[in-house]
Amino acid sequence: MTLAVENIRPSTAGDFIALMKPRVMSLVVFTALAGWLAAPGEANPVLAFACIFAIAAGAGAAGALNMWYDADIDAKMRRTRMRPVPSGRVAGPEALSLGVVISVLSVVTMALAGGALAAALLGFTIFFYAVPYTMWLKRRTPQNIVIGGLAGALPPAVAWAAKTGGLGLDPLLLVLIIFMWTPPHFWALALYQKGDYAAAGVPMLPVTHGARATRTQILVYSLLLAPLGLAPAVTGLGGWIYTVVAGVGGAGFVLLAVRIARSKAGEGASAAGEIYNGAADDRAARNLFVFSILYLFLIFAALIAEHGLGLYARVGG
Repeated sequence: MTLAVENIRPSTAGDFIALMKPRVMSLVVFTALAGWLAAPGEANPVLAFACIFAIAAGAGAAGALNMWYDADIDAKMRRTRMRPVPSGRVAGPEALSLGVVISVLSVVTMALAGGALAAALLGFTIFFYAVPYTMWLKRRTPQNIVIGGLAGALPPAVAWAAKTGGLGLDPLLLVLIIFMWTPPHFWALALYQKGDYAAAGVPMLPVTHGARATRTQILVYSLLLAPLGLAPAVTGLGGWIYTVVAGVGGAGFVLLAVRIARSKAGEGASAAGEIYNGAADDRAARNLFVFSILYLFLIFAALIAEHGLGLYARVGG
C-alpha cells in the first residue's frame, strides 16, 4: 500500500466534503428529487427536505466509507491519487468514523421523516455500496459495476417510499434505468483509463476481457437502455417532455455506442491513464462517457419539470 500518511497541513472542511464525493452526491440528490416529485400525493415540505437530506447524507457516508477502504488502490491511480485519504489530507480512521456516524444519522433521520421502508432501503443502499461493492465486487469480478450499480440506482425508490410509504412499477422503472445506464457509463470511462485500473489491480472489464469485448458490452447495454428509458412514458409516469427527451437521448446514446463498437477505443496509448488527452482511438469512449451524464441528467430533469413545475401532459391523453 502506497499512501501519503503524513498530512502536509491539517484537514480542512473542504477535505471532508471531498471525502463524501459531492459530485456523486449531487447526482443522487437529483435522481431522488425526481423520484419524490413524481411520486403521487402531497407531503409536508419540511419532511420532504428531511428525506432528501437524509438521502444526500447517506450517499456522502457511503462515499466516505468507499474512500476509506479504497485508499490503497486510489493511491495507485492518476485519477484518484489526490483524494483526501491517499493524499494524506484525511486520516483513514477519521474517514471511517465519519462514514459510520453519518450513515447512522442518515438512516435514523429517514426513519423519523420517511418511515421504516424508506429507512430500510437507505440503509441497504449504504451497506451494499460500502460492503458488497467496495470490499468484494470491485476487487474480485469484472461484473463489479453491473452488480454494484444497484446502490446508485436506488435513490429514486428510496424517495418514492419515503413519500408514499410503498413502492410500485414506476419507481422500479427509475431504478432499472439507472441500473442499466451504469455499465456503459463506467465502461466508457474504463476504456480510456484501462492502464490506471490495471496498475491498481481492479478487474474492470477492459482489463480482464479486453477493449473489444468491453465495446461490445457497451453497445448491448445501450441498446437495452434506450427502450427502457421510454418505459415511464408507457406507464404514464413521464409525459410528452419526458418522451421527447428520452427518445432523442436514447437515440444519441445508441449512436455513440455504435461509434464505440466500430472504434479501437481502449487499445491506444491513452488507455495508460490520461483522462481527456484527445487521442483519436479513445475519443468515442470519452464522448459516450460525457454524453451519458447529460442523458441521465436530462431525463430526470424532464420528470422534475413535469411533476415539479406542473408541465406534465400525458402521452396520448
